[in-house]
Amino acid sequence: MEKGLKARMTAFTWINWSETGREEVLKRDIFDRYVKTRKLTCEDQKYCERIDWHPVDELPLKEEYVKELCKAEKGPHKKISPAELDLILGLR
Repeated sequence: MEKGLKARMTAFTWINWSETGREEVLKRDIFDRYVKTRKLTCEDQKYCERIDWHPVDELPLKEEYVKELCKAEKGPHKKISPAELDLILGLR
């Protein structure tokens, strides 16, 4: 391990680096399985919900989606109130 990196890591004594590494390995495992199957097990789903993460978050955006976002960004915009947003989202 690089000396500078080890020194920076030891400066953060409150971080459990073993647990951090274990979580990253688990996320990578879930991601790899998700890419192959496009499904999550119940256990994986519970874990993802607990850490507020989903493997799809790691996938690149589809080109057609990016194009649609760019087109929408250039189009007309309308300011709406929070109440109007709640109505649009069906929260009221």
